[in-house]
Amino acid sequence: MLPLEGITVISLEQAVAAPFASRQLADLGARVIKVERPEVGDFARNYDTTVHGQSSHFVWTNRSKESIAIDLKTEQGKEILKKLLKKADVFIQNLAPGAIERLGFDPEELTKKFPQLIICSISGYGNSGPYRDKKAYDLLIQCEAGLVSITGTGDTPSKAGISIADISAGMYAYSGILTALIQRQHTGKGSILNISMLEALGEWMGYPMYYAAYGGEEPPRTGASHATIYPYGPFRCGDGKSVFLGIQNEREWKRFCCEVLENPTLANDEKYDSNFKRNQHKEELKKLIENEFNNITTEILTSRLDHAQIANARLNDMSSFFNHPQLNSRNRWREVDTPNGPIKALLPPATISGIEPVMGAIPRVGEHTEKILEELNITINQ
Repeated sequence: MLPLEGITVISLEQAVAAPFASRQLADLGARVIKVERPEVGDFARNYDTTVHGQSSHFVWTNRSKESIAIDLKTEQGKEILKKLLKKADVFIQNLAPGAIERLGFDPEELTKKFPQLIICSISGYGNSGPYRDKKAYDLLIQCEAGLVSITGTGDTPSKAGISIADISAGMYAYSGILTALIQRQHTGKGSILNISMLEALGEWMGYPMYYAAYGGEEPPRTGASHATIYPYGPFRCGDGKSVFLGIQNEREWKRFCCEVLENPTLANDEKYDSNFKRNQHKEELKKLIENEFNNITTEILTSRLDHAQIANARLNDMSSFFNHPQLNSRNRWREVDTPNGPIKALLPPATISGIEPVMGAIPRVGEHTEKILEELNITINQ
């Protein structure tokens, strides 16, 4: 039996945050019914056409779901949603603040009608406050949460390369829903959850926030290097390629000097005998390190680092990650059907002994409408 088998989720969702949350539930066996607009569906379906003519965002976040296409601006559409919620365990929505209430589905009222229902609303800034009605795209939340201010180089503030604000909100929605399901086992009652992208990403900003608030200065933007630990980041070798490495403590620093740089004298140099001092003198230390690395290849350096048990990595592009030997060795790929043919998909990160995640097909817009309406004994008006 799958962990969430028997749980029904109705998700009035779009873009990334809510679909990402509901997909986690679907992978674990929940029945997820995705409510979409007739014909056009979730607008994320049209972000790009890179995956067999389909959106890369959409195929990533929408496997294992059923799609029902209904017009919630009509009375019949609203009636269908009410009947779905009557039998549901979880209701997820990420419409604009106030939109779900205007449709007649105020969470407070829903809990009175359906006391078993767990209601999760995801928004940009929350359901109150002066920013409540501001548009909240991922880039904008990254800016408001300060992430862009600490990412990139000194000259170029940069966003993260993925939708990190959406993903953080989706993961807190997912964990919050699981928590609410456990709570319901004890109380017999559902609950109302509110997740804001700003607050979700803000939780992840704890270290730089405290560093600035109590240290009196902003963390510097250091590209792929670390703002406060050294050596930590990319170093160029004699073959023109870079290796990324990280020294976390003084024991590792001594091994690095002796076994990687082959310079035991440097290990005892008082100028570099603590991380604080190394960070203070990192420009001259970088020259010392790269003078040695210029004489060897990335293959030799990686071998030395591994032998000395110093953390290291090569810079993979997306194609290299897609073919990563570790993922292949651990059998982490599965095949998922889409309307335009099968694609590869990574298993969810949490491996549960004896459980194979669902990894079901990605639906067409409204693919399951007729079947779901038959279950509800509803005949749609033409």
